[in-house]
Amino acid sequence: MIEFHDVHVDAEGPEGSVGILRGVSLALTERRVALIGPNGSGKSTLARLVNGLVLPTRGSVLVNGLDVATEGRAVRRQVGFAFTDPSAQLVMPTAIEDVALSLRRRHRDKEQREQAAQGILEEYRIGELARRSVHSLSGGQRQLLALAGVLATEPAILVADEPTTLLDLANARRIGALLLGLSQQLVLATHDLELAGRCDRALLVDGGQVVADGVPVEVIAHYRSLVEQREPA
Repeated sequence: MIEFHDVHVDAEGPEGSVGILRGVSLALTERRVALIGPNGSGKSTLARLVNGLVLPTRGSVLVNGLDVATEGRAVRRQVGFAFTDPSAQLVMPTAIEDVALSLRRRHRDKEQREQAAQGILEEYRIGELARRSVHSLSGGQRQLLALAGVLATEPAILVADEPTTLLDLANARRIGALLLGLSQQLVLATHDLELAGRCDRALLVDGGQVVADGVPVEVIAHYRSLVEQREPA
C-alpha cells in the first residue's frame, strides 16, 4: 500500500518558495492507478514521491510501511521507476548488458547473469536485440528495454511517468498493454486518457492538489470539463 499523509512539496523559485503539491492525503491500494492532469499540475511530482526521487517538504509518504524519507534504499528495492525518456535509464552499451546490470545482486556469476538477462529479453520479445547498441534502437524498443531492466529487479510496485508520451500510436499501445497486464501495482502518470480509462482508479491533479479521485471514467470527464472551462471563448 502507498500512503500519503498531508504531503507538501515546495521548490525554490526566483521570488521564494513555490508550492508544487499541497496537503495530499491518500491511500493507494488498487492494482492500477492513473495520475492525470495538465502540464505543471504536480502529477509527476506525486509519482516521484513514491520511490523517493522527490522527498516531501512536509508530511510523509509510506510504501508498505516504509518511509521514503528515512528508508529510501529499502523503498527503492520495492519500487521500480520508468521515465518518460528511456535514455535516462539506459546506461550500458548493449541491450543485454543493460538488463544484466539490473541482475547484478541476484546473479554474482557473469555468465549466469548474462543468461538470465537473455531470458528476460526473450520474455519481452526483444531477444534479437541483445547485442544491439542501445543507441541504435527505435523509441519503442528503447522503452521496452528500459521496462525490462526495471522489471528484472522484480519490484512490488512500478511507477511509470508518462511512458508513452514519446512513442507513436502502435508502440504506445504495445507499452500500454504491457503495463496494464503487470502483476505489480502500477502508478501511471499519463496524458493518454484512453490508457488512464483502463486503470482501476484515477486521480486528477491540478494546481498541486488532487481535485478528483475515483472511477476513471468519471475523473476523466471531470478533467475534460475543466479543460473546456479554461479554453478561451
